[in-house]
Amino acid sequence: MPPNAGRKCDSPVPVPAGHAPQATPDHSTDRPRLPAPDDGAANPLGDSLRPLPATAVPPVPPPPPDATQEEKDRHWLRYVYQGDRIPQLTVRAVLMGGILGMFMSISNLYTILKLGFSFGVAIASCVLSYVIWNAIRSLSRNRLSPMSILENNCMQSTATAAGASTGHTLGLAFGALMLLTGAHTPWYYVTPFVFFTAALGVFVAVPMKRQFINVEQLTFPSGMATAETLRSLHAHGKEAVRKAIALIASLILAAFVGFFKFEQGTITLVDKIFQATFHITDLVKFTGWLNPLAGRSLTLKGLGFEPSVLMIGAGSFMGLRVTLSMLASSILLYDVVIPHSIGHNWPVFVAGHEDPVPGSSIAAGALILPLKWSLWTGTSVMLFSSLVSFTLQWRTLARSFNVFRKPNGNSDEATIAAIEVPFRWVILGVVPTGIGLIVVNALAFQMAWWLGAIAVAMSFVVALVAGRATGETDFTPTGALGKVTQLIYAVLAQGDRVVNLMSAGSTSASGAAAADLLTDLKSGYLLGANPRKQFIAQFLGIFFGTLAIVPAWYLMVPDLNALQAFPLPSTEIWRAVAVALTRGLDTIPVTARYAVVIGALVGIALPLLGTLFPKAAPYLPSAMGLGLAWVVPFQTSLSFALGAVLAWLWKRIHHPTADIFAYPIAAGFIAGESIVLALLAMAATGTKLTWGT
Repeated sequence: MPPNAGRKCDSPVPVPAGHAPQATPDHSTDRPRLPAPDDGAANPLGDSLRPLPATAVPPVPPPPPDATQEEKDRHWLRYVYQGDRIPQLTVRAVLMGGILGMFMSISNLYTILKLGFSFGVAIASCVLSYVIWNAIRSLSRNRLSPMSILENNCMQSTATAAGASTGHTLGLAFGALMLLTGAHTPWYYVTPFVFFTAALGVFVAVPMKRQFINVEQLTFPSGMATAETLRSLHAHGKEAVRKAIALIASLILAAFVGFFKFEQGTITLVDKIFQATFHITDLVKFTGWLNPLAGRSLTLKGLGFEPSVLMIGAGSFMGLRVTLSMLASSILLYDVVIPHSIGHNWPVFVAGHEDPVPGSSIAAGALILPLKWSLWTGTSVMLFSSLVSFTLQWRTLARSFNVFRKPNGNSDEATIAAIEVPFRWVILGVVPTGIGLIVVNALAFQMAWWLGAIAVAMSFVVALVAGRATGETDFTPTGALGKVTQLIYAVLAQGDRVVNLMSAGSTSASGAAAADLLTDLKSGYLLGANPRKQFIAQFLGIFFGTLAIVPAWYLMVPDLNALQAFPLPSTEIWRAVAVALTRGLDTIPVTARYAVVIGALVGIALPLLGTLFPKAAPYLPSAMGLGLAWVVPFQTSLSFALGAVLAWLWKRIHHPTADIFAYPIAAGFIAGESIVLALLAMAATGTKLTWGT
């Protein structure tokens, strides 16, 4: 059956030369997924729906283990790609994703101010859209057709851009700026700043997509979980139904865990349920011999086990190499470096003190903040390892850029070029958004044009590191990478706290948006989506997010007193770093400065060793894992490692069941906890906006 039989395509893609025309199978089942019937409505965005007859499709053979990149591309085109045979970029998908993303952007702004971080949007939006659309179909007596799997994926790309790529800037950078100045930045500066930083991140991610996803095949655990969730929602066949049941069961368990570990003091009704039942503590703290400073009656922040199935699920996707590297590095920091520093009277950071405190001056019962000291070192490892890896791949990168040149002929290369985002789109996007961001920074924050230009250029570096970190670990260290920008601007714009802060806001927001897009493109790659259409959906989502988040910011935080009523754990750190660094680099302990150099050497050495000794590369520690462990608390590294070890043991004990159920269960863990936390956060946001409490 010809791949385009019975349907119109908005951007027809020829069948690669030498390929037998055939239907594209669904990897989650032993028969092809059938697209939804046409609802009779023309789609101005390009996809139209027409039914395909069922046909038997043989199982998909795996690519050869030593396949070249060209062979991998050919295999993906033949067996996975279905972006022009199944509806994807439709009006209903974009509208539903945009509306869901608007609500989630507001909830994420609330959680950033309240908790210091935001929750995942992609999986939550997939499940919510699936439920909502099917409810609408029921009300229409099934006159409306169901959304295809690629429509759902396109929808979550729009929701992610709207929900996750915009609120980050307001909650952290503008919140910290308000703490410094005591007043709001006018909306006519905030709006273009939010839009330009998010758009810049989306555009700079495009050149990285082929390297990280097609070539290196980085994991992107949330992207894999999203793809697995969508496959289960659209499942057919006995094995697929079993996977779906496993995912739903684990999702329910994770939702239960997420509900009972939601932040106390946020929603009155939820607090009453906690009082009548129980509340899961955020951290089971390590005491006694598990705490290396117990003899001095000191506590290390983050030392313990966090009962979060979400992170355990993410760890099972990440694998042993990255997670064990993280755990070993975290043990080194918490059990060796910090206790050694205190024992030798070297300065460390203590809760309640702005500046580092010598070990002998720390009072009993104090809370030690290891990450405030180690942040610079971990970021140094990640930054230099990403730059070196990117440089070492220059030949592959050069070949990757060929895909942006439209070749002649009916070849695989022509097919790839027809569905990837053209490089001219990147140039046409980066230039105006970069100039716009420079102008806004100059007008709003009196940032010299050349300082603004450096911030735009650094956005690419931050996006590079953020994308690789997210691809390997599912954690986007934009906060830590923002500190790198602040460190640089402490030298370039000495004493100017506003410039120091907003330059970091520019780069970290762009890096977060880039990592979000790459995660979405990973799920699209696994499902056979058209990356060009997915990029358009992501770009459209920025408009929805900006439209919702800016007025919500002024409604939620009308003045400084309202802002200070929030805990502001991460926002306060941004403010404190801006204040400290503009006082001079001496605010960073000399031991931390030496550690930064060591971290840079480690970040350079590991990629070089992996290139020089390719057979030993799989056994080398992960540079990204080593660095990230000094940016996130011990509890996170422990949960990631636990998930990876459990998945590995399951495969060792009973490989057949692990192959069927491991990924669906892990995806359910991620989906269930993130969905219920996102819903509770949206409920808290609604309560805040409606009643002001």
